[in-house]
Amino acid sequence: MVYEVRIDGCTYRVELARGKQGYACRLDGREVVLDSVSAEPEVLWLLLEGRSYEVRRETQANGAMHVVVRGRRYAAEVRDSRALRSRRAAVGKDVGPLRLVAPMPGKVVRVLKAEGEAVEPGEGVVVVEAMKMQNEIRSPRKGVVRKVLVAAGTAVNAGEGLAVVE
Repeated sequence: MVYEVRIDGCTYRVELARGKQGYACRLDGREVVLDSVSAEPEVLWLLLEGRSYEVRRETQANGAMHVVVRGRRYAAEVRDSRALRSRRAAVGKDVGPLRLVAPMPGKVVRVLKAEGEAVEPGEGVVVVEAMKMQNEIRSPRKGVVRKVLVAAGTAVNAGEGLAVVE
């Protein structure tokens, strides 16, 4: 999987491939030695290049995500390459209703926008939790939420509709 990770305004390209013993990782094209353990929800222990780090994830009510490493708090955003491809493909398609879909199977933990509410580009509409990570599904364009297709607590499959923005 390829991810675009933005930490305090700096963007990094992270490539992860599951290997026989953990993950093979490349950071901006450079191979790094990485191992990880999920200690508890929202906490990940990383062994990176022989150094140990506790990484805590904090999600705020507005959907903003932060990570805390060694007592320092950083604004963080993670995008996977599949979502980037779909956003790039959607550029210029500002006409008609747009169906927001779940990028992976998971559980809806929050509905951020109600039917009839205005939404700006990049603004969160629904939050889906998958593999203990919360993913904010954002509107790619300005519009109005015409229909919310899910409720908090609903299990969803990849590709399943979450909301319609027009």
